[in-house]
Amino acid sequence: MGARLPVDEECDVVVIGGGPAGAVAAMVLADLGRRVVVLEQRDFPRFHIGESMLPYSVGLFHKLGIAAEVEAQGFVLKRGAEFTNEEGDFRRVDFADQGEGRHPVTYQVERARFDYFLLGQAKKRGADVRHQARVVDVVFDAEGTATGVSYVHDGATRFLAARHVIDAGGRASRIAKQLDLRRINEKLRNVAIFRHYEGFDERNGSVEPGDIQIGGHEDGWLWAIPIAADRISVGAVTPRGNVRAGELDKIFDEHLSRLPRVVERIAGTTGEPELKVETDYTYYADVVAGPAWTMVGDSGCFIDPMFSGGVYLAMTTGMRAAETAHELLDITDPARAEELRESYTALYKTGYDAYMRLVYVFYENRFNPSRMLRRAGLRLAGDKWFARLISGDFWSPVNPIAAYFRTLPQWNTFAPFEFALQCPIYTDADGGHGAADADATVRA
Repeated sequence: MGARLPVDEECDVVVIGGGPAGAVAAMVLADLGRRVVVLEQRDFPRFHIGESMLPYSVGLFHKLGIAAEVEAQGFVLKRGAEFTNEEGDFRRVDFADQGEGRHPVTYQVERARFDYFLLGQAKKRGADVRHQARVVDVVFDAEGTATGVSYVHDGATRFLAARHVIDAGGRASRIAKQLDLRRINEKLRNVAIFRHYEGFDERNGSVEPGDIQIGGHEDGWLWAIPIAADRISVGAVTPRGNVRAGELDKIFDEHLSRLPRVVERIAGTTGEPELKVETDYTYYADVVAGPAWTMVGDSGCFIDPMFSGGVYLAMTTGMRAAETAHELLDITDPARAEELRESYTALYKTGYDAYMRLVYVFYENRFNPSRMLRRAGLRLAGDKWFARLISGDFWSPVNPIAAYFRTLPQWNTFAPFEFALQCPIYTDADGGHGAADADATVRA
C-alpha cells in the first residue's frame, strides 16, 4: 500500500494539505510541541470557493488564540443571513438571536487571503510548511498502519516518515482514494456555477450590510456573499440534470434573474468574464480514522454549501484531529488507541450529520421548513435554537431542533454511529447552555 522508499527525514505528524483544516491541525500540533510538517501542493495565496464563516468559527478562533489576528485582517463583518424567494419575500436570521454567551458576529472572507493568513499562523507557531509539495502516496505497513508519505518536491521524490498522518487534502484526499473510502451522496447531486462581481456597493440594495443571501427558487438556489467592500460572490446551485453543455452563462443568468433582492443588490457591478463550476461535490466516507492516520474536513465529507458550514467543520475537525493525534503518539495500548479513533470519528460524523440534516430540511421543504418545524412543536422565526443551529451548533446536547432532526431516519447518511453530543467550541456546562435551556430538550 504505497511504495516504501529510503527514509529521507522524520517527523511526528505530517499534514497533507494547507487549507483551513490542515492549517489548524498544524497550528495545534505545533503548540503542543510536536514536530509537524505540512505538505501543500500549491502556492498560496490561491483561489478557493467557500467565502462565508459561521459565528461559531469566532469561538474557535478564540480557542486557537488567533481571534485578534483574524479581526485585524479587516474581513467583511457578517451579522446575519437572509432567506429570500422569487416573489421578493425574505426572512432574516440575526445571529444576535443566539442569546448570551455566543459570538453574534462572524466574517465573510476572500478565501485566498484567509487561507494564506491561517497557514501563516501555523508557520508562525512552528509548523514546517512546504509549498509545491505533491503527495504521491500515503505509505502503510503490512498491518495497515500509516508510516509516512512519499511526495515530490523540487523535482525529487522523497519519503517522509511520520508517526501519524493527517489527510487534509480535501477533494484530492490521498487516503480516501487509496483505501477507496469515498461514496457519492446521491441525494444531492448538484452543480454550482459562480463568479465574483466587481464594483459592488452595498448601498444599492436593502439587505443588511455583510449578510449572506440564500435565495430559493423552483430549480435550486443562489448565494450572494459580500467578500470585500467592492466585491461580491454570487453562485447558482442546481441539480446536475438541469445543466447542459455550452449553456452555463444562460443558466446562471436565468437563475439569477429569479431572485429580485439579489439582482437589486448587485446593480452596477461587473461580473468576471469566466464562470467557475463545481460538480458532483457532495460525498462522504464512513471510515475517517485508522491506525496512525486521520482524515479531516473535506477529505472525509463535503456537503452542499447552502449554510456555509464547510470551513467551520474543516477547522473544528482539524483541531480535534490534532488533539487526538497528540494523545495517540504517547499511547501504546491498542484498545485505548481504538477508543480515541472512535471518539474522533463520532465527533466528525456528528458534526457533518447535523449540517447535512439542516441542508435536507430546506431542500425537501422547498426552502421553507417553518411548517414542518411547527408540527414538531418547534419554530424558526426569531428562535435562538435555530439561530444557534445555523451558526454552528452541530454538537449540542440540548438544541431541540438538532435533536429532532436526528430522529428522522430518511436523512441518515453515515452507517449507524454514536453521536458525540458535547460542543467542542463552547465547553461550559451542557455544551455551553444553562440549566434552564436544557429543559427544552423534552420536546425533541
